[in-house]
Amino acid sequence: MTDTTPESETLALPLTDPLTVPVERLGRWRETGERSPAGLQDKRDLAARRIAFAAINLATMAALTWGLAQVFGRGGWSASDIVILLCFLVGAPWTVMGLWNAVLGLWLLHFQPGGLTLAAPHLAAGETDAAITSRVALAMTVRNEDPRRSFQRLAVMRASLDATGWGGQFDIFILSDTTDLGVAAEEERLFHAMRAELGGPRAQYRRRTVNEGFKAGNVREFLNNQGRGHDFYLPLDSDSLMSGAAILRLVRIMQAHPRLGILQSLVVGSPATSGFARIFQFGMRHGMRSYSMGAAWWQGDCGPYWGHNALIRVAPFRRHCRLPVLAGKPPLGGHILSHDQVEAVLMRRAGYEVRSIPVAGESWEDTPPTLMDFTKRDLRWCQGNMQYWRLLGLRGLRPTSRFQIFAAIMMYMGAPAWMLMTATAAVKLIEGDGTQVDIAFGIAMFFIMFAVSLVPKLIGLLDIALTSGGAARYGGRLRFALGGLVEALFSILMAPVVAFRVTLFLIGLAFGRSVIWGGQNRDAYRLTWRDAARGLWPQSLFGLGLLVSIGLIKGLDTLVWAGPMIAGLLLAIPFAVLTAHPRFGRLAGRLGLCAIPDEVRIPETLARLDRMAGDGERRDARPRKAA
Repeated sequence: MTDTTPESETLALPLTDPLTVPVERLGRWRETGERSPAGLQDKRDLAARRIAFAAINLATMAALTWGLAQVFGRGGWSASDIVILLCFLVGAPWTVMGLWNAVLGLWLLHFQPGGLTLAAPHLAAGETDAAITSRVALAMTVRNEDPRRSFQRLAVMRASLDATGWGGQFDIFILSDTTDLGVAAEEERLFHAMRAELGGPRAQYRRRTVNEGFKAGNVREFLNNQGRGHDFYLPLDSDSLMSGAAILRLVRIMQAHPRLGILQSLVVGSPATSGFARIFQFGMRHGMRSYSMGAAWWQGDCGPYWGHNALIRVAPFRRHCRLPVLAGKPPLGGHILSHDQVEAVLMRRAGYEVRSIPVAGESWEDTPPTLMDFTKRDLRWCQGNMQYWRLLGLRGLRPTSRFQIFAAIMMYMGAPAWMLMTATAAVKLIEGDGTQVDIAFGIAMFFIMFAVSLVPKLIGLLDIALTSGGAARYGGRLRFALGGLVEALFSILMAPVVAFRVTLFLIGLAFGRSVIWGGQNRDAYRLTWRDAARGLWPQSLFGLGLLVSIGLIKGLDTLVWAGPMIAGLLLAIPFAVLTAHPRFGRLAGRLGLCAIPDEVRIPETLARLDRMAGDGERRDARPRKAA
């Protein structure tokens, strides 16, 4: 298929932009007045919020930097002291920002009347029963994955939409980039077998034989052909699931605000049988609410887009959100892999708002079932985000949008910064330079930083505890408290493992190594010791080196500051095997350990998927009530 976008819709980029192809022309509409483009908020108020948020983050960073300077500046500054300080300045800001997002969210949720309206004034339009007058395309992108799981999710969404009475406004499209011929044949066979369940003539399947532009290219080709007659487009990944009510909510909000270009739902993990997935999504579920609320308060009209489970206005997306092709060869050149955040900032540049719904509302995805699958997915995102360096100079971006691109890069630069900081501190101690370090103050600083990293999780727990009936939705206070303890330990052990793997990947990326963007494992499976050791031996070796060099050479009393990192690295292999073991998952399910609300009281959309799947892939050993 060919791109049928009129040539008049593009404009060559100025030479100051490090790109090689035309990018969409800026919208002719100019922002005027004192309101945001959709008229939802006063622009001066939004600016004041962003200034206040930046100020409180900078003040916190200044205080922490002063504390670190007191630790390592004693007796003068050596080269290792300077490296440690610079690494801290690279890694700490994103931890601090997470802290204040969570604090703001808790304040809005429990201590500020009308806090939800302050953070998300657009939500009111979604609570009406306004008629659905728009044509909407539900488009699922698939690539070398089990088609039955994906098509069943689409069939459930079709049934849920039809039950609302507005199903006739929605068309379903399956956009395949599958390269495995066996999987492709099964996709086509299954589509014809299930077409009636997917909407009959309102369902279409097509597979590209040339996968140019990856997922973003797949979507672009669809919108320029089958999708151009639709008002809105709902991108779905192969593991996406949404209820009809949640989709109608998005549509009603977008219909009410014509200058709203992208509306992102809050995507949460669906109930899982894997122990790893259970624990991870438990932490995300209670932690995301306050974090997302706080972020929405200051991001406002420059909100996030995560690439799926969002509603997009087709016309401006086609016109203004074409991705540029970067100069040079992959992995850092060529087509942009992490397309979503770039499309969000281009939409905002064109004069349309990008907003999120900061509260959960029956919008799900699957969580990777093992630590290995989680890090594999994380490295794909990391590689895509590293391409953003070339986009920081794009002309016409809003300041908040430019910061979001920078933050997406630095989120992954923090991992090597913490690793280098730890290694440098270890070398400093081994070489006997520790006499010029204020050890007592250093230990205090460690615990302060450790607390800063844990505060968002604690605030998530506190948010649920302060919410009427909140803990009951997680299986009761005792189960919720125990789940919180388990998830905190889980996060402490997992963080250094992921950080070290990202560090190794970034080193390889500098020499041209990259990951393969293929199918993902969605179902729980047993991870063998051999596979875990093959992927995680560098973490174990580095952890052992730290233990020997710091503990045995300098004494166990010096391990306090590096203890959590060393424990996570040394236990990486057994941690990965245990959390993926089916027995552990089944035991956690029977005990209700790290249960999420959708497992305690299963929504009808998930119950319908259970019934359609037939094999009980989501069935817990404990009885559950349908909502």
